[in-house]
Amino acid sequence: MNSVQVEGKSYQMPPTEGFTVTHFLTVADIDRSADFYERVFGGKTVSRGDNKGAPGYIQIANIWLIVNVGGGGTPDKPMVTLSVPADPNQVSSFMNIRVADIQACYELWKSRGAEFITEPKDKYGETRCYIRDPDGYIIEVGQSKPEFTYG
Repeated sequence: MNSVQVEGKSYQMPPTEGFTVTHFLTVADIDRSADFYERVFGGKTVSRGDNKGAPGYIQIANIWLIVNVGGGGTPDKPMVTLSVPADPNQVSSFMNIRVADIQACYELWKSRGAEFITEPKDKYGETRCYIRDPDGYIIEVGQSKPEFTYG
């Protein structure tokens, strides 16, 4: 069982009480994606899935990322087809990572093979940049400016 502590509460996968939030990505290759998220972000692969369709689970900081290959409908979602992005420049959602030191993360993750779209740029109350994963998904990396408060 894998767990993380956030504000004195333990979150684990699978949860034994309450709930845990995960993010699901449809990928072309589970092993390739697991390797990327381990190498770049220091994630820990909990499971690489199996040949019967089980997904891979990767723990990254205080979230779990589920990765699985695409396909047609299933009994619980018969009209839904999952696929990797056809055009990586057209997105409807993305993962967002908040960091304490964006320049340090930019340098470290770039050295680990992350492909950044641009270097960190000031935007609104933060500095941010974006990474592409092996399937073309974008990941926002942002650092809030000291004067910005969540609220």
